Amino acid sequence: MRQNYGSQYAKKNELKPHLNKYWCIPPKANAAFVAAMEDVLEVYIRPRNPKKPLVCLDETSKQLIAETRKSLAVEPGKPKRVDAEYRRCGTASVFMMTAPLEGKRHVRVRQQRKRVDFADIIRELCDDVYPDADKIVLVMDNLNTHNVASLYEAFEPCEARRLAEKLEIHHTPKHGSWLNMAEIELSILSRQCMNDYFESIDELATGIAAWENARNEDEIGIHWRFTTADARIKLRKLYPTI
Repeated sequence: MRQNYGSQYAKKNELKPHLNKYWCIPPKANAAFVAAMEDVLEVYIRPRNPKKPLVCLDETSKQLIAETRKSLAVEPGKPKRVDAEYRRCGTASVFMMTAPLEGKRHVRVRQQRKRVDFADIIRELCDDVYPDADKIVLVMDNLNTHNVASLYEAFEPCEARRLAEKLEIHHTPKHGSWLNMAEIELSILSRQCMNDYFESIDELATGIAAWENARNEDEIGIHWRFTTADARIKLRKLYPTI
């Protein structure tokens, strides 16, 4: 009996245009990318300095959701059971500031993430978290709010200048957010804490604070191993040909 191998092959390799995968693809042979990448990688090999702490900053949003029916708690042999219906309660913005060499992180929850919110986070970082630091080495992506201009939109010029002079800012390259260690910490936060339902900003902030305190007590840092030498070999296609 003749088998229709063509039909089997077609089914196995059927196109699925309704599915998408997101990839952060850097440009090829782009001097701006490699310059910013090597700048960040140079920062990451610096030894720990209490007077110049390294802080990586990133942010994300969280959908606030209320249950319409009470979920059933975990039982032996049964996972937590949640009804498929829920009610949306808006969104919250989560700012992650992680100090990978210290094994510390500071997370703040806001209603939104505008320039004034970013500026408030920076002032807290400078005045409350690291009041004795000479400079804060700050690594973050190129979001349009992640710059000194946001300080001038939120504060008087003297205050904005004071905060700006305490920062040593290093931006990851466009399409290079994976170089930001705060993105790693946000991913862990999402898996370990934010994967549950939270109905309000206060409830979310309480849950995140408990996670933050437990992780800080254990002093869990990030050991970054990717270096400029690695980049020049593994990502050599990104370097311009001279």
